[in-house]
Amino acid sequence: FQDQAMMKTMSGGNCNLNVPAKNSYRMVVLGASRVGKSSIVSRFLNGRFEDQYTPTIEDFHRKVYNIRGDMYQLDILDTSGNHPFPAMRRLSILTGDVFILVFSLDNRESFDEVKRLQKQILEVKSCLKNKTKEAADLPMVICGNKNDHSEIFRKVRTDEGENLVSSDENCAYFEVSAKKNTNVDEMFYVLFSMAKLPHEMSPSLHRKISIQYGDTFQQKSFRMRRFKDMDAYGMISPFARRPSVNSDLKYIKSKVLREGQSREREKCTIQ
Repeated sequence: FQDQAMMKTMSGGNCNLNVPAKNSYRMVVLGASRVGKSSIVSRFLNGRFEDQYTPTIEDFHRKVYNIRGDMYQLDILDTSGNHPFPAMRRLSILTGDVFILVFSLDNRESFDEVKRLQKQILEVKSCLKNKTKEAADLPMVICGNKNDHSEIFRKVRTDEGENLVSSDENCAYFEVSAKKNTNVDEMFYVLFSMAKLPHEMSPSLHRKISIQYGDTFQQKSFRMRRFKDMDAYGMISPFARRPSVNSDLKYIKSKVLREGQSREREKCTIQ
């Protein structure tokens, strides 16, 4: 049943989702090739797992939420495992608010790459923090994927992963399986909790709705009889485009120059 009074069908028009700048965040997913970064993102966005491997250059996704009447936006940057452009990776780190570092439990080299990435993120963010005088924390999860494989294939011990996060209360370690959907929800729940974001942003704690609800989605009065038992809704923006490099550079420059404390970023145009 659909309440026609609350629904507006999208047919080539624009849907302007006005998310406050302070509620807009970017999640950056990093790691070596073939460790399952895109599979984890797919689980987060649509609950699916794709068996076929397709190398990622850089994928950009956007999810918007209406949680108890407040709008939130989460941009997701799924990066390349090959890092063909080091300057772009550094820019991705600079503009990131929360991080997921992924390695494969059956690949020692991918674990070593995560250790390098963790060090680089801390160094880059520390440099930015010194220039902006920000006191913000750096929420991060280190994710050992493919724990559905037999223990005989394991190349990284659990205690080694735990040691990477033992000295940082804003960093957590999880062993997950994107294929079996093991510990994926729990990982996102902890990440958002560390970031002081609503825990309803986790995949299993909000109702997933379609773009067809359009403009009504952002209204504080957004309630439908079929959703009456929930106060949290999430919607993928299907035509979201990655903000330009120039936009990201301006964002960082404004932070360094202390001109932009309002977290200004490009917004999504849904066509």
